[in-house]
Amino acid sequence: MSEAFVIQLDTEDAALTQALYGPGDAHLHQLEQALSLQLVTRGEEILATGEKGNVDRATRVLKALVQVVSQKIELTERDVLYAVQLEAQGKLDDLHDLYGDKITTTIKGKEVQAKTLGQRHYVSLIKNKDMVFGVGPAGTGKTYLAVVMAVTALKEGKVERIVLSRPAVEAGESLGFLPGDLKEKVDPYLRPIYDALHDVLGVEHTARLMEKGTIEVAPLAYMRGRTLENAFVILDEAQNTTEEQIKMFVTRLGFGSKMVVNGDLTQIDLPKGKRSGLKAATEKLKHVSGIGFSYLQASDVIRHVLVQQILHAYESESQESEAGS
Repeated sequence: MSEAFVIQLDTEDAALTQALYGPGDAHLHQLEQALSLQLVTRGEEILATGEKGNVDRATRVLKALVQVVSQKIELTERDVLYAVQLEAQGKLDDLHDLYGDKITTTIKGKEVQAKTLGQRHYVSLIKNKDMVFGVGPAGTGKTYLAVVMAVTALKEGKVERIVLSRPAVEAGESLGFLPGDLKEKVDPYLRPIYDALHDVLGVEHTARLMEKGTIEVAPLAYMRGRTLENAFVILDEAQNTTEEQIKMFVTRLGFGSKMVVNGDLTQIDLPKGKRSGLKAATEKLKHVSGIGFSYLQASDVIRHVLVQQILHAYESESQESEAGS
């Protein structure tokens, strides 16, 4: 049964309150939709109409978000929805700590940090393990965070170079019709990696480091026969490797190096009958000490709020199809 309640917020000033509410009260609108409430602002008070249990949940979420904006952190609608998810899991206390660990700063001065508990675990594994497998849907920040960690390691002198790679397999398109050699054909598909480098280092600095060979971007085929020492090595889109290819890649690891292997097992573009090397590797290597495995979920998606809902819809349909077959 719907009732009306007053939520009293302990914000310090009007600017903090506005940051909490969001532009045009967008953050409150997200909370309304997520918890089936009606929220009306009255300064630092909010009149909440809905079931008492949901109002209590909204109160807990808002008070946790007050602590976040008090740290001068800019909230997004995605952050609000994630706070609701953490509250449902009884992990809302972790929200405050999530925004306190800065990884680096972009070329434009924006702080880069883990935005979800899954991302924080992924970053922690990269810091503490020599080889990490990051598995999860698109939008969970696997590529971006791995590149950021690689650049950070380079800046701190922990590695001498960065090697970035991916297999030359793409969604339903043929590389054979594109002009140029293999590297030129694959470069367009390495765009997410280039974008991450440009975000952290800037376009000109990235280009200089690539000219010097400090950063190398190459298709997976170029890795055969090499030993990669004192390097931070990233393999992206690893779901599109064969078992032979991924075995070849992970055995390139040399002294003083760190390796991150990323992929999304729901987006395999290999020919029918070919087993994903990423899937095989996560099964065969799961008991090898020294290797970390991070399984990111739809709740770790940091793109537009609709993306998470889209992923849930596809997952639900897939589960129904499997149940019906």
